[in-house]
Amino acid sequence: MLRLEAALASWGRPEFAAELERELEHKGTSVLPLQRAMALGSHVVDGQISVMVKRSEEYRAHLSVCVGVFFKSVIAGCSCADDPTPLNELEEFCELQLDIDKMTAVTTITLLD
Repeated sequence: MLRLEAALASWGRPEFAAELERELEHKGTSVLPLQRAMALGSHVVDGQISVMVKRSEEYRAHLSVCVGVFFKSVIAGCSCADDPTPLNELEEFCELQLDIDKMTAVTTITLLD
């Protein structure tokens, strides 16, 4: 269960977008549905992601935030010594909708692409 407590605490202040981006980037690839979002590779590279807040809205019970996520993937080969497939990292991008509960900070993630 993903909780974005720091982002929720900064809602309504100028630093909200930066705080949300920082919090998601710190949590990394394991908490986001990036495997389903890949367009080029077959495996998500476990590493640094870059998050960009595109828009945000407040509702009675939750915050709805659309973010863009830049991440990397690879096309995995057999890893044999004579495998001709190079292990190049591929640039990927997806958009996610985050619905952050205003009471608990529990966040539901929906893949938009």
